[in-house]
Amino acid sequence: MSERLVGAARHAAIKELQGWAEVEDRDAIRKTFHFGSFSEAWGFMNRVALAAEKMDHHPEWFNVYNRVEIILSSHDVEGLSERDIKLAHAIEAMAAARDK
Repeated sequence: MSERLVGAARHAAIKELQGWAEVEDRDAIRKTFHFGSFSEAWGFMNRVALAAEKMDHHPEWFNVYNRVEIILSSHDVEGLSERDIKLAHAIEAMAAARDK
């Protein structure tokens, strides 16, 4: 079971994630990704879904045409955990790979 990230550990973990921000009304982080088309956005979501399934940790997300918003929070600790940070890093790696 994960533990909720708090204090300095939380701040440091979020600081490592470029473009991710804390959600104002809950204990979570979010980032919005933009793509050239719906097809690119959908392909990205598929890659994230496969990684999330392997981690047994699933994001909340919203897709409208070429935009994908991802929110990460751990239900078992009712807030942000190391599992969210790990998944965010994996998502960042997938997003960076598409920009090459």
